[in-house]
Amino acid sequence: MKKLRRSAGHIHHDRTRSDLFESLHDDIVISVLCKLSSTASSPSDFISVLLTCKRLNKLGLHPLVLSKSGSKLLAVRAKSWCDEAHRFLKLCVNAGNSEAYYTLGMIRFYCLQNRGSGASLLAKAAIKSHAPALYSLALIQFNGSGGLKDDKDLRAGVALCARSAFLGHVDALRELGHCFQDGYGVRKNISEGRRLLVQANARELASVLRVYNIGAPNRMDIEFGLFSDYGFNLNLIGREMHPVNKFMVEWFGSRGENPGPGLRMCSYDGCGRPETRKNEFRRCSGCGKVNYCSRGCQAHDWRMHHKVECAPMEEWMGRAIDDVEEEDNRNGEDEVMGDRTV
Repeated sequence: MKKLRRSAGHIHHDRTRSDLFESLHDDIVISVLCKLSSTASSPSDFISVLLTCKRLNKLGLHPLVLSKSGSKLLAVRAKSWCDEAHRFLKLCVNAGNSEAYYTLGMIRFYCLQNRGSGASLLAKAAIKSHAPALYSLALIQFNGSGGLKDDKDLRAGVALCARSAFLGHVDALRELGHCFQDGYGVRKNISEGRRLLVQANARELASVLRVYNIGAPNRMDIEFGLFSDYGFNLNLIGREMHPVNKFMVEWFGSRGENPGPGLRMCSYDGCGRPETRKNEFRRCSGCGKVNYCSRGCQAHDWRMHHKVECAPMEEWMGRAIDDVEEEDNRNGEDEVMGDRTV
């Protein structure tokens, strides 16, 4: 009897909690789900909540909730790409989510090779002042992606880069600085270009300090190098990849997909952009073995590892031997001069 009473009380308690949840107004539940969708660290965090009950499953697909979805909630893995994932992104697009515009636009433009639809989605994100979308459209204009070489529009690329840089996109700011330095799509202004590059370095440094909280007692020791046109050297830190870049790296990597015959990938492993026509990307002028879609990717790849891979190893060894021999000759001359002095 005691066990029966306990179980009956447990059932009554569950019913009370269920009745309390059902008594909540839809607006309150939607508000909570909006907060969850914007802060979720992965799609599973959000989906596990929706599977709790039918009401949450229904309200979780409310347009207001989908419009607030963050980039990590929309972080689809390439190996998990399917019609359901595509359909969910389209639901977010229909809800007016700028991050979904950008994510699905990049996937369609580069991975699914649906250039028109992808560019249209990127443009919709850009209209909503989405900085990465503006920068991506700028690279499309600079490279003439999805078209012929004559389809490049350098002025449009500079304008899009300037807008993205104004919104705080560091790679766009660095790209704009090099445009001014080289007179690429804009009147040459070396001093203005240098100013923009220094500003890009400062913003990048500030973002690293915010992430790692240098002033904390248990901070991580970070070794900084000297500032340069390509930013500063961070020997222990790399920037966090955007989920859509991770998707493209996986799509053209682990899945064994190729961008096309004779087409190359951007050599920076945190990018994932492929060429849309032959010789679209620019080669490294030092070694000619790697190619990049942008100055930003060149800057990050140089700091991460290409600076020690650019020149052939024989050239490095030859220079090192010459330096040692030159130092020995100098030391020998100093010793002789010392004997003569004595």
